[in-house]
Amino acid sequence: MSSFPTVPSLPNSLLRSLKYDTGNSPNSPFSTYFDSDTLSALSDGQEQYSPGEILSGVSSSLETNHYMYNRSISTLDSFPLYSDRNSLLQNASSNQKIQHALLELETALMAPDDDQVTTPNTLAERHRSWNNENHVSQHNTQAQPSYATGNRQSSEVVHVEKRQKLMEEEATLEAFPPNNLKQLLIACAKALSENNMNDFDQLVGRAKDAVSINGEPIQRLGAYMVEGLVARTQASGNSIYHALRCREPEGEELLTYMQLLFEICPYLKFGYMAANGAIAQACRNEDHIHIIDFQIAQGTQWMTLLQALAARPGGAPHVRITGIDDPVSKYARGDGPEVVGKRLALMSEKFGIPVEFHGVPVFAPDVTREMLDIRPGEALAVNFPLQLHHTADESVHVSNPRDGLLRLVRSLSPKVTTLVEQESNTNTTPFFNRFIETLDYYLAIFESIDVTLPRDSKERINVEQHCLARDIVNIIACEGKERVERHELFGKWKSRLKMAGFQQCPLSSYVNSVIRSLLRCYSEHYTLVEKDGAMLLGWKDRNLISASAWHC
Repeated sequence: MSSFPTVPSLPNSLLRSLKYDTGNSPNSPFSTYFDSDTLSALSDGQEQYSPGEILSGVSSSLETNHYMYNRSISTLDSFPLYSDRNSLLQNASSNQKIQHALLELETALMAPDDDQVTTPNTLAERHRSWNNENHVSQHNTQAQPSYATGNRQSSEVVHVEKRQKLMEEEATLEAFPPNNLKQLLIACAKALSENNMNDFDQLVGRAKDAVSINGEPIQRLGAYMVEGLVARTQASGNSIYHALRCREPEGEELLTYMQLLFEICPYLKFGYMAANGAIAQACRNEDHIHIIDFQIAQGTQWMTLLQALAARPGGAPHVRITGIDDPVSKYARGDGPEVVGKRLALMSEKFGIPVEFHGVPVFAPDVTREMLDIRPGEALAVNFPLQLHHTADESVHVSNPRDGLLRLVRSLSPKVTTLVEQESNTNTTPFFNRFIETLDYYLAIFESIDVTLPRDSKERINVEQHCLARDIVNIIACEGKERVERHELFGKWKSRLKMAGFQQCPLSSYVNSVIRSLLRCYSEHYTLVEKDGAMLLGWKDRNLISASAWHC
């Protein structure tokens, strides 16, 4: 590979289930993309993680491999994350506009309550020069049915179950059509769920011949789903999950895998804009702001927010950021929370705003009130960015750490709490239904990547392998405490937050209008809908990410 270093393959003792050729075959998903130091450390010492650490939220590739988490700070001249190799990205020029739009959005939300200068219409007018290149179809804005209050089975769960039932009916062995990889994958999962190993071995052999990491979206996704199925039979899913926790590429001229995904898809930007917009609106008149980020990662989500706060007409407030930093974040970042503090210090100096940073190197469920240094007179904002689903709930542990963490946050009386999560139902769902849900969810993501990076792109292979395959294998191959990728639909999150004592607050119309405009810089197939007080970003007819804001 010309752009990324070639590294040794996984040792056979670690991937006993891997039945692919271990050369450079296009069918081989895990052949040449792992760091040898990573593998030796993890394969020889995996028991260093206690059961509590595993169940409490080993961070997913949305953070550790930085799939939705390598915050872009390329505009900081003194601390670039990547070089000028943006010729790799088809929409690189749009990202400067997006960054500028996000800053203007947050600045507008800082305006006093009686400021009538900036409105959604004027904001849209400000970006008209680049907004009118594409048109979002009307189905993006159609309202969808809201959840029935108090009904434990939301309308989305019903929709998921109907979709799963339809896919299951189409995947019977008797009616299996040739050259239909999706139904072949479902048939593999069904045979495994019924412990029909003779059929499973035959079907999975056919599937291995049909998948390819250089093929169509379903073929590329199929390569990782087949690996998850085989790993499930060999009980090796947890080893693969930890082994895929790879460091970023080395060298200043290399784009990180997560940075590539950040640039080519709007999922990260959507989450940042929704969360930052809600915080900006809630704290627009505050002089002392304390942000608790439950997945600090690179810390660069806060760049545009700090810049907007620094330009506030009444003067910049004092900002304190507490970053929760579990050991997995440190490993993926290559350093401890000190590096985040240095980046925030650069932002503070560049923008002229006092910023204080405190790192808390623990897993989220282990956080206590004393660790957070709550001070009177500060407006508190709590941020859960694609992280809360890693914390186990009552189905895994009798103490229910997930709801316990929400109750802790509620006891702090935050002014605003933001939640961004994957819109998927994989927490307590049985294996076969979970497989179908995972197939449907990630196929939409692989399709969205397909419209931006070419099939033979090495960068695309790295993005999909290092940022997505890890989660897929964990969802399919693992159970109990080892399965830490436990997504829930927004309706379930809403129930949890209400039970913890939160009340939902609507997201700003500024946020909605600007995000809708920014999506026009991408594919016309991206959708944005408002439902039940939340915003949901999707691909075609599949919702993928939900964003919501809450107050006490």
